[in-house]
Amino acid sequence: MTETASRRTLHITTWGCQMNVYDSGRMADVLRPLGYQQVATQDADMVILNTCHIRERASEKLFSELGRLRALKESRGGAMMIAVAGCVAQAEGAEILARAPHVDLVVGSQAYHRLPELIAEIEQKRRAVIDTDFPAAQKFDLLPEDQASQGPIAFLAIQEGCDKFCTFCVVPYTRGAEASRPAAAILAEARRLVAGGAREIALLGQNVNAWHGEAPDGSTWPLARLLAELADIDGLARLRYTTSHPRDMDAALIAAHRDNPKLMPFLHLPVQSGSDAVLARMNRRHGADLFRRIAGELRAARPDIALSSDFIVGFPGETDADFAATMRLVRETGFALAYSFKYSRRPGTPAADAADQIDEAVKDARLQELQAVLRDQQHEFNRAQVGRSFEVLFTGSGRHPGQSAGRSPYLQPVVVDDADIAPGTLRTVKIVQSNPNSLMASLTQEQIAA
Repeated sequence: MTETASRRTLHITTWGCQMNVYDSGRMADVLRPLGYQQVATQDADMVILNTCHIRERASEKLFSELGRLRALKESRGGAMMIAVAGCVAQAEGAEILARAPHVDLVVGSQAYHRLPELIAEIEQKRRAVIDTDFPAAQKFDLLPEDQASQGPIAFLAIQEGCDKFCTFCVVPYTRGAEASRPAAAILAEARRLVAGGAREIALLGQNVNAWHGEAPDGSTWPLARLLAELADIDGLARLRYTTSHPRDMDAALIAAHRDNPKLMPFLHLPVQSGSDAVLARMNRRHGADLFRRIAGELRAARPDIALSSDFIVGFPGETDADFAATMRLVRETGFALAYSFKYSRRPGTPAADAADQIDEAVKDARLQELQAVLRDQQHEFNRAQVGRSFEVLFTGSGRHPGQSAGRSPYLQPVVVDDADIAPGTLRTVKIVQSNPNSLMASLTQEQIAA
């Protein structure tokens, strides 16, 4: 490493889903051999904004931050490289450079493995560069094997892209078609993560349960088989996967929740609406009863499983009866956690041009009603943990001195009054208090080796 390279500094701001978090980590891995070390924004030679295009006002949020960075760049005499990455970059690359000429680089979701070449091109040609191509080779095949430790809980992308084309969603346009990584590459990365200290791995994908990857013998494995192979890795204690689509929950995967002891009893399964009419307009290609059947089969396979989901209210054409159907599904199913949003138009998606858009006041009222019920269900689920004992994977210190914090099997933050628990340790605890967003616990005598 040269002396010049050793002085390079980097800051990455990440918005959006866990896939973006994973991508940001891999961007840092790509740039590390060039000498880039992560620092605070104001000290960075290069700032990357890794963007999300799913929610409302994503572009406005980006350009607001770019305005702040412009002032910082000017105060340093231009000595800062600004890059925009991720889904907004993929969708609006040319507009970003037109509206924010102080941006040096726009790199799409499928091209960030080329960051070293793109930076060299900027430095040589002294002009902005845009790369939003979809390469023939998967980017995962071109990323470095060396990765920074993610700590006790690590993310591993196994699938990317989407072929579902929900009418509200930009993912098929920004992430491309569904693609599954080969099993051998996933298993090798998982072993490296465990060697680096990971005790829990969360498998990531836009439609992660659509994964059907090439096996080492040339056959094709489904996700359930991959989970079984991952469970055999020594030192790996926990497995999760997110985000799933109801249409891809096959019988083998449901059975895996019964048969694979390392697969945690918590599943995020977005349904979006309880109305078949709305689901049809969303092009979800499943009905509410399929979701109910899957939830029932999962609970039969693993009685202690908890579900989370996503909901959109105020989708074009949603009637009072449609919204009532959503509320009925929520009350019948019961969720440990859920994310709910007002529908917002995403340019370029079919729903954005629908004539029967819902008034904002109606959206607001429906969202408040839905969130009140979901909030009550979350609090009820947390309260039901009081008196239970289960294993917690500790990840670090709590918010207050003398505390250690970790994650329950259901992803809840758990805090104990003991400062001497090393990150990566699994300890059995007893829950003594429920808070809206966390649990307090006491340690029991049982301990699992770190």
